[in-house]
Amino acid sequence: MTAPVSTRTSADLIRAEEPVLAHNYHPLPVVVARAEGTWVEDVEGNRYLDMLAGYSALNFGHRHPALIEAAHRQLDRLTLTSRAFHNDRLAEFAERLARLTGLDMVLPMNTGAEAVESGIKVARKWAYEVKGVPADRATIVVAADNFHGRTTTIVSFSTDETARSGFGPFTPGFRVVPYNDLAALEAAVDETTAAVLIEPIQGEAGVVIPDDGYLAGVRELTRRTNCLFVADEIQSGLGRTGRTLAVEHEGVVPDVLLLGKALGGGIVPVSAVVARRDVLGVLRPGEHGSTFGGNPLAAAVGTAVIELLETGEFQRRARDLGAVLRDGLTGLVGKGVLGFRSRGLWAGVDVDPAIGTGREVSHRLMGEGVLVKDTHGSTIRLAPPLTITEAELASALEVLEGVLGRG
Repeated sequence: MTAPVSTRTSADLIRAEEPVLAHNYHPLPVVVARAEGTWVEDVEGNRYLDMLAGYSALNFGHRHPALIEAAHRQLDRLTLTSRAFHNDRLAEFAERLARLTGLDMVLPMNTGAEAVESGIKVARKWAYEVKGVPADRATIVVAADNFHGRTTTIVSFSTDETARSGFGPFTPGFRVVPYNDLAALEAAVDETTAAVLIEPIQGEAGVVIPDDGYLAGVRELTRRTNCLFVADEIQSGLGRTGRTLAVEHEGVVPDVLLLGKALGGGIVPVSAVVARRDVLGVLRPGEHGSTFGGNPLAAAVGTAVIELLETGEFQRRARDLGAVLRDGLTGLVGKGVLGFRSRGLWAGVDVDPAIGTGREVSHRLMGEGVLVKDTHGSTIRLAPPLTITEAELASALEVLEGVLGRG
């Protein structure tokens, strides 16, 4: 334990939030004040192993030295121009991101939800101008139990009633089919279909991994029916699953790729739509934009993130340590774990409800110095920074075993 960083306790700060902060989150009662690598520290100086990594926004850990250095250098030069002018960092960022993903053009935005909204607009414009869908009739097919963000348009095609209830009327133009069901997907696609929008792995649903061949089947179907395959890799992308992109596990290249979270290195919000030239090329000046999208600071940090990924080190770490995670969780099945799904350093763990809800288990783990987050029911998600050591990972699994054993 190190010296406290605040004269106010965690309890004081949590109480102070209550009357002034919108209640759209229900965080665990820990108040983080400092962080480095895989560890965070609260205001009292207690340390916790971060096994959530900001829902994959912190794939490279807290305050990775190369990313902090890139941000500092840029802060001393230029932070924002708006897209009314060019800046000297944007071209390199776009060029290297296109090369990393095997696609052609980049539309820089800020948040993941902005990337999804932008992808929807681009897919519709492409449908009208390239495919020839009659005006205002374009449809997009999505999967049940999806999570693509919480804007009004996005919750229009969510199947999570907590996200939807009270926020209508909803945006039309979406068809929802079961995830991992190619027959249902094919039945929903017709001449009005602009795109199929899916997560290669459904994160919020509990790290749900489709059957082998599903993504390749989506790619074949969309190509055959002349609609776009839009892959939302905002959580699954940029090293998390042991590959740069989760679609690479099936050798698939989508028409449109949505990125965010880790692209900003845990420093600034950076997202992007990356696509084929004939798809993103439908946008013309004035039809879409963002004051902060592609700003010099974001481009500098995003370029530094790409440099880390270009080495392949983090993808290898996710593969190697992912095997350790999988083996450790396998040993817990029947010992408080009913089952789990994992790929790379990402797992959804279904805890026996007799032991507690996902939130209750997360709270107990917090008490033992490990931070995770629950999702539906008694499922918890594990997504540590890709910088985690094997010893740290083993320690987290040992703590989980102990918490489950105490029930």
